[in-house]
Amino acid sequence: MNKKSNPFIEYLKTPTGKKNIVYSILAIIIAVVFLFPLYWLITMSLKSDSEIFGKTLTYYPHNFSLQPWIVNFSDRDFLQSLRNSTLIALLSMLLSMLFGIPTAYGIGRYKVKGGKVFLLIFLVTQMLPASLMLTPMYLTFSRLHLLGTYFAPALAISSASVPFIVVTLRPYFKAVPVSLDEAARIDGCGVIKSFFYIMIPAIRTGIVTVTVISFLNGWNDLAYSMTFNVKPEMRPLTANIYKFISKYGTKWNCIMAYGAILVLPVVLVFVFLQKQIVGGLTAGAVKE
Repeated sequence: MNKKSNPFIEYLKTPTGKKNIVYSILAIIIAVVFLFPLYWLITMSLKSDSEIFGKTLTYYPHNFSLQPWIVNFSDRDFLQSLRNSTLIALLSMLLSMLFGIPTAYGIGRYKVKGGKVFLLIFLVTQMLPASLMLTPMYLTFSRLHLLGTYFAPALAISSASVPFIVVTLRPYFKAVPVSLDEAARIDGCGVIKSFFYIMIPAIRTGIVTVTVISFLNGWNDLAYSMTFNVKPEMRPLTANIYKFISKYGTKWNCIMAYGAILVLPVVLVFVFLQKQIVGGLTAGAVKE
């Protein structure tokens, strides 16, 4: 009597099954390569100094220690830097959304004269490096008396985020049926009411995407915050990691714990919002 064959084994014997196995193995290898630095960052932050500088390389903490994390969270300068990074990221995100969403709505929803030229300008500005913009922005903010404030780096960061928002959300607004606008007008909604009650909910996936990216642009900033905020107490997290490097040595476990604290919010955001972010970027990439 023949034994019942396993459908999964039979599938693996087919050309499609073999191809999928190869793709799955490649995907696992790529994931391991990209995730290993994060794993190494976290494991190093949980090791003691003696284990880090020992002769034998260890791939996981044998002497588990939370001391590097305690040192960071007990440091007043670290907590101040954490507050600075959060404020700059939130403020730059709000400014980016305030300027970017209405601009994307105007270009995507209405036939604006020179709209394609504006869109091209937005695309070009995304290619400009931050170092090129530092001097003119510094002179401008100096005359406006914005140096030494959180508003200066936030405004500079948002100037780089707005083009991304416009390019990403424009296809979303173009895809919303005109009949929704007409129905809203019949119900007595004006342009502003229609924008907030019809358009924004209709493109919430794109809104989530640009909100996350705008926040992360502010969270990861170093150049603008260091240039426009010369006071040490106003520096963000990205600027103070050097404090564990001195003439007496380098506290690698504290540096790794500091880096993990800086990276973990980014990782968590992408883990919990990956579907919305990927969907938003895919829709925004459609060429019309």
